[in-house]
This record gives sequence, C-alpha cells and structure tokens, in this order.
Amino acid sequence: MNKKRIVVKVGSNVLTRDDGRLDITRISAIVDQTAWLHGHGHEVILVSSGAVASGRGELKVQRRLDSVSQRQLYSALGQAKLINLYYDLFREYHIHVGQVLTMKESFATRREYLNQRACMNVMLENGVVPIVNENDTVSVTELMFTDNDELSGLIASMMGADTLIILSNIDGIYNGSPKDPETEVIRTVHPGHDLSEYIRQERSGFGRGGMTTKCNIARKVAEEGIKVIIANGKRDHILTDLVLHPETTLHTEFIPLAGGVSGIKKWIAHSDSFAKGVLHINRNAAKALCGDTAVSLLPVGVTQVEGDFEEGDLVSILDEDGKRLAIGRTAYDSDTARSSAGQHDRKPIVHYDYLYLDN
Repeated sequence: MNKKRIVVKVGSNVLTRDDGRLDITRISAIVDQTAWLHGHGHEVILVSSGAVASGRGELKVQRRLDSVSQRQLYSALGQAKLINLYYDLFREYHIHVGQVLTMKESFATRREYLNQRACMNVMLENGVVPIVNENDTVSVTELMFTDNDELSGLIASMMGADTLIILSNIDGIYNGSPKDPETEVIRTVHPGHDLSEYIRQERSGFGRGGMTTKCNIARKVAEEGIKVIIANGKRDHILTDLVLHPETTLHTEFIPLAGGVSGIKKWIAHSDSFAKGVLHINRNAAKALCGDTAVSLLPVGVTQVEGDFEEGDLVSILDEDGKRLAIGRTAYDSDTARSSAGQHDRKPIVHYDYLYLDN
C-alpha cells in the first residue's frame, strides 16, 4: 500500500448528536481510524468542526446573545475542550497532535499562505497530526469560510495532498432524492461531469454548508490533481474501509485531473475572495484564454479596468457579458493597467503562469 498525504475533513453533522452536543463515541472512532492511517505511514491532516457544539453545553448565559456573540463565546470555550479531547484520545496511541486555528484572511497573501504551509509541513515531518479549524472567535465577517469543506479543500491544495476525504452524514452524491429507495450513489465523477441536476440547494443539521459547497470544492480540488472522496462519517470503519476496500465501500470519488496545476496556481485558485480589481476583456481575448493553447492576457484584450490594485495583487477577469473567466496575479498596478488597456504592449498584464481559469 502506497504511503500518502491525506486530508480528512470531519463535519459537524458527523461529530454531533441529534441534540447538538458532541458525539464523543464518534470522535473516538475517528481518532482510532486516523491513528491506524498514521500507523501505516500515511501523513494525516485532520480538519475538524465541532468547537461550537463542544462549547454549547459548557456555560449557561445570563442574557440572550446574538448569533455572532454566541459563535464567539461557544467556539472560544469549545475549541479548548475539543483539542484537549483529541489530545487525550491520540495520546493513547502515542501520537502527538498540534492545533492550527486559521482564518480566510490568513490565505490572502502568498507570504501568509507559505507560512502556514511551512508550519504544517514541519509538524508532519515530526510525526505530529495537525488538527485544523477556522478560528470562529474572530472570523465573523463576510470573509468567513463557507464552512470547513472550503477550508479543507484549501488545506489539501496548499499541502499537496494525494487525497481529500470529506466525511458527512450521507454516503455520497445521489442521482436523485436520498429518500427515494431507487436512488443510488454516484460512485465516480470524472473531470467535466455535470452534476447540477443531482444537487439540491439545501443545508442539513448543524453545518453551515451543503452538498453544493461540497461538490464545488471537490471539483476544484480534483482539477488540481488531488483525489476527492465524499463519504459517510457515521459509518463504522469508514476511513480504514476507504483505504483497504475502496471498491466495496459506498462513497463518491472525484477523479483527479492528470497533471494538476502549479503551487502558485493552487493558491490563486482558492483566493478569489481577495481579488482587488476587475479586468474586462473583449471577445477575442476571452476566446484565446478559453482555448486549448496556454496563453497570457495581453493589454490589447482589456477593455476596462476596475478597482485600485498594486503589481502582484489578484484580479478577476470578466468577459463582455460580465461572466468571470479567470483570476490572476497582475503584473501591472491599476493606473498602468488603465493606461495600457487596448494597447499593443508585449508584456502580459497577467502571465499564464499566474492565471487560473474558471470552468
């Protein structure tokens, strides 16, 4: 069996009981399986929800709190309890764990992105299992992650994982309503496979995201060359079964695109929230970017520049209909971009090496 780097995301719907409190038995089972993976030479990064659920039963508040204050209070209390629980459970296997609390803003610049990667790399090199969660005590703005599905996809991409396993409370993506007995789980999703007719816009249980988020993240990560699995974390032995008996274990697998993309493009792919400006391009430029040949965006194809940005900032690239085609790292500041728009300048405004195309 090949030794691999695996990111395991465990959602709130897996880690909580029906009453919203932590399911200690389930957490213990996840730790047992993670320890098994670790013991067989795999490098495992655990992206774990559950802080708010962990803190909810710790304190009776004297006055009514708004949703933001509740999340801050319960996550602050619960994260300490949750990491201590993981510490005690992993210690039984003589495995060290380390806590990594992060925010979406922490991935905004390439430097911060690389700093986080270096931190987790040194943990893995020393046999430590990183346990990652969003820092809900301060992540209360519109720049919060959609949920930990988005965070786990970014972590898998950043760390060059071989596999991302998203554990939810369902067996995978169904080809109809999960309540219909005739419905089956879609076992494999190949690049370009359209799943829109199967995905329902709804959330479930205690998580912030839904299946739409999971599919969008899974598709993006698979396009970067990483295998993605969506499976049921409430099934016994699910992690070990996925490794030992993948053919007979119910799940949906997103087949990775051969070749993947470079490290810088992986960062750009997950950084669309941090675009500082917008480049509108004409029809010819849009056709060239979306063609089969790798091309850079030249100033001659730019028709309008929005926003104030510096050289090296991220910008969104929109076609004539306002549809976003790509995000890229600009080689111009906004003033230079405006003065160069439509001009036959040889220097690309966004070089292909720093350009990530949407699909």
